[in-house]
Amino acid sequence: MRLPADSHVHSEWSWDAVQRGASMEKTCARAVEIGLPALAFTEHMDLVTWGDFTPPPFDVDGYLASIERCRDLFPGLRILTGVELGEPHWFGDQVTQLLAGGHFDRVLGSLHSLPVAGRLAEANEVYADRAPADVIRDYLAEIPHLVAGSDAFHSLTHIDYAVRSWPQEAGPFDPHTFEAEFRHALHTLADSGRALEINTRLPLAAVIVRWWHDEGGQAVTFGSDAHFPDALAHGFTDAAALAEATGFHPTTFPYDWWSR
Repeated sequence: MRLPADSHVHSEWSWDAVQRGASMEKTCARAVEIGLPALAFTEHMDLVTWGDFTPPPFDVDGYLASIERCRDLFPGLRILTGVELGEPHWFGDQVTQLLAGGHFDRVLGSLHSLPVAGRLAEANEVYADRAPADVIRDYLAEIPHLVAGSDAFHSLTHIDYAVRSWPQEAGPFDPHTFEAEFRHALHTLADSGRALEINTRLPLAAVIVRWWHDEGGQAVTFGSDAHFPDALAHGFTDAAALAEATGFHPTTFPYDWWSR
């Protein structure tokens, strides 16, 4: 099976990838090495302040110059531009300004934050203040607000983001416990006509992909959420097999969404 495009990749132009050895050029070389047909560098645009920390702004001009340099260096690799919008429904004006130039082939919507005691906290830190099940339910309840509140993004990434820090003492995470909440979030996304990303950083539970199909989802994308070159397309063979088994299939071009 040919690997699908990796539509969620970070490089040195993402603020949280610099210290992990991120490199756009090395990631492109890795893509050629493993036979990946295409990838999208979807760098972070985060406007939330977490405690005393505000992520630095995204250097769009520097990023685009790096894209062009890599396209020259790797002419056989399809390199797409992209951005991962954190909480775009809360920052509509800034998102509109960023996207006005039309520079991005792929725009991801993501949710990293939840309100806690009058402030915004990174979702995985909320476990310190709430029961684990409440964190998951609060996170999934915010997804429909994100979808309804922003039409700027093409696909939703890591719908299971809050699961990444599910505490061990709570026992194994079981998505069936939250089936109603997942289905509601997925149905809202499907109604908007956008795609669901099968994120492989934490392998997305197969049942969630099946629920996506059940709720009318028309397309999936694949994202490693790689923050360093060796993580590129991690788990894609299994993810592609899952997508096909669920009823999603590749289309004409390797960088397109998979559709049903």
